[in-house]
Amino acid sequence: MVGKHSDLTATVTQPDRPAGRGQRLTPSPVKRAAIELGVPVYEPARLRDFAKDVTGAGFDFFILASYGRILPKELLAVPRRGTLNVHPSLLPKYRGATPMQAALRNGDSETGVSIVLMDEGLDTGDIVLMRRVAIAPEETYGELHDRLAVMGAELLAEALDLAACGELPRRPQSGDAILTRPLAKDDYAIDLTWPADRIVNLVRSLSPKPAARANIGGENVKIVAAHVGERGELVIDRVIAPNRGEMSGSEYLRSRRPA
Repeated sequence: MVGKHSDLTATVTQPDRPAGRGQRLTPSPVKRAAIELGVPVYEPARLRDFAKDVTGAGFDFFILASYGRILPKELLAVPRRGTLNVHPSLLPKYRGATPMQAALRNGDSETGVSIVLMDEGLDTGDIVLMRRVAIAPEETYGELHDRLAVMGAELLAEALDLAACGELPRRPQSGDAILTRPLAKDDYAIDLTWPADRIVNLVRSLSPKPAARANIGGENVKIVAAHVGERGELVIDRVIAPNRGEMSGSEYLRSRRPA
């Protein structure tokens, strides 16, 4: 989605990567969509070289959303009016790579989207627009991601319309900053001695993928849904056991009992 007074002149995405069992080179969803729309696609391997290639191309703005790479200052200097980042948190809270997962893992009741005019820091630029939204008590990462993606597109369109009218607002970030990092396998692990609400929040933050993991009776399983019961106990709703498909927690426990 772009603003009423804006044109998408090109897209930039990661180069094709191996995927699936055959490890065939596969284009990103951004590339596939751009090709369908007839929009030129750039797939730079080196961003500093790319900055040299597009300097003077006349871009007004770059837009960044889940690109997964740090933009060098040479590239940030290319667009005439700057680079806007669509960031799924209420900055400066949850800067970095995994803001949605952090909000869910910590049991936050709200989050949002920030449109940021980027500088050389990591999510430290001035706020252009921000919108808050409540997090539903049982909402998962996948559900929150899809909701904030739509909201981010709408807010970005609003920012571009303001820019076209010469009214792009900006204010410095204020408040305590929390830096999130990419997830590692250790971050998926559940300790079943934790309080039930801590376990449920971790499950929500990793569902549906990559999914939280727990050792149940000597077997490592993925837990994709859980809730806190009426007596404060952990209730496991959906699991994926090794070499088996997804099943209910009760089905899984029955399958582990001796005949």
